[in-house]
Parts: sequence; C-alpha cells; structure tokens
Amino acid sequence: MGDTNLDLNAEREARFVDISGVHKLFGSGKSRYHALAGVDLRIAKGEFVSIIGHSGCGKSTLLNLVAGLNLPTTGTVAVNGKEVNAPGLDRAVVFQSHSLLPWLTVLENVQVAVDSVYPDRNKQFRLEEARKYVEMVHLGKHANKKPPELSGGMKQRVGIARAFAANPQVLLLDEPFGALDALTRGSMQDELTSIWEKNRKTVMMITHDVDEAVFLSDRIVLMSNGPAAVIAKVVEVPIPRPRTREALLEDSHYLEIRKELLHYLIGASSHGSVSAAA
Repeated sequence: MGDTNLDLNAEREARFVDISGVHKLFGSGKSRYHALAGVDLRIAKGEFVSIIGHSGCGKSTLLNLVAGLNLPTTGTVAVNGKEVNAPGLDRAVVFQSHSLLPWLTVLENVQVAVDSVYPDRNKQFRLEEARKYVEMVHLGKHANKKPPELSGGMKQRVGIARAFAANPQVLLLDEPFGALDALTRGSMQDELTSIWEKNRKTVMMITHDVDEAVFLSDRIVLMSNGPAAVIAKVVEVPIPRPRTREALLEDSHYLEIRKELLHYLIGASSHGSVSAAA
C-alpha cells in the first residue's frame, strides 16, 4: 500500500500542470479562429518550462487557459489534480506590463497579494510578510516609493515580488521582461533564477528570447505557427544548476540547444505553418 501511494504521488507531481487534448476556438461563423488544435503538455512540480513560437502561435492563449482567464473549447487543464475553470490563488501571473497600482507604494503593492492569501492573520504579520518579498527582490530601500518613481526594471521586480508573495503553486510569466532594455533584462533574468532556486515554484513562461529560455528553463516547448497551433517539439535543457552566464557559454549543450531552437524558428518563419510532424 505504501509503495502504491508513493507511485500515485510521483505520478501527480509529474503531471502537476496537466494540459490534455486542448482545443481553443474564438468567435463564430466566418470569423471563427482555431487558436489551439489538440495541445498535450505535462509540467512536473518545481519544473521551469518556457514556451516559444512566432507571434500568433497561441502561446499566450495557452498560458491564459492555465491561469483560468479563458476556458478550453474542448479538452482539460488541471493543476495539482484539480481542473482549472476560473482564476485562483494557486496560480499567479506576471505580465509584460507590471500592472502595479500607481497610488500604492512598493510595499503596499506587494501587501495586496499577502492580504489576499492571509486575510485572517494580523496586520503586523502581513506587513512583515510583504516586507520579506520586497527585500527578496532587493527593493527594501525603495519600499515607500510609488510606481511612477521607479525604473522599468524595478517595477517588474515589484510584480515578481507580488506574484511570489501570493504563494502560488504555479507561476505564469507572460514575456515579463519583453519591454526592458538588454542590460536590465539580463539583470532581471539573474534575479528571477536566483529567486526560483530558493523557492522552486512550478513555472510556465512565455518568451521570444531563445537565450532567456535556455538560461532559465528545464524544458523548452516549441509551438507550431497558427492558426490551429500544436506543440511541434519539446527540447530538454540538461545544463546543471545553479547556472551562471559565464558557465553557460562554456557548456556544449548550450550551443547545441540554441542552434536547434534557432533552426526551428527560422524554418517556421520561412515555411509558414509548421506541423507537429516537422
């Protein structure tokens, strides 16, 4: 009996995010658009998975289905064994736009998430919990500033702190660094991987940046072009953690994976829609 329970737990953790046979259609009649056409994906507990593909391939649609912001037309999405049919505190989303409340300070923006998770705890506990996450993203000295006083990178740090403060089971990142300049983006990637190493949340990230995907991910999912997009290929990233950029450049896997991803993306761009068989 004990071994059976262990097997069941291992199976559940291996299918922590379970996307099964998902189709998503928008509109009706002549304006009907088939965004996703039978997507199957399992993400293990504590795994960092990136989704890459050309614009219009359904990346954000897939992430929104896991977030519960949209529902599949057919098929199912489940997190930790429970079917997703609405947004929930077990999933936190960080968008490219930081979506901070401009009238609140850094600390207060993070405390909004803490308050939603711990409504019955006392005020001092919630304040200290929020402060912990502000310190985690190295913004303690800026805790009393409001968003208009912050740089773009600092605003994204607040967004990440707020997402982690909600203590979600799954962190969903929709091109969180896409609007940042190259130097700030690299710094934020380092920040994210450092935080993730400490928390090991299950992460699903949308990105257009091949190097970002390789640096952060355990696996990279390549989507075919839309409409009727599917998962064309899943690439493993067997590079040891913790990772540094210097070590990455010396790792033979890095160049191989980067080349494989670029070949696929260039081919998809040249030949239009790419099927799963490709």
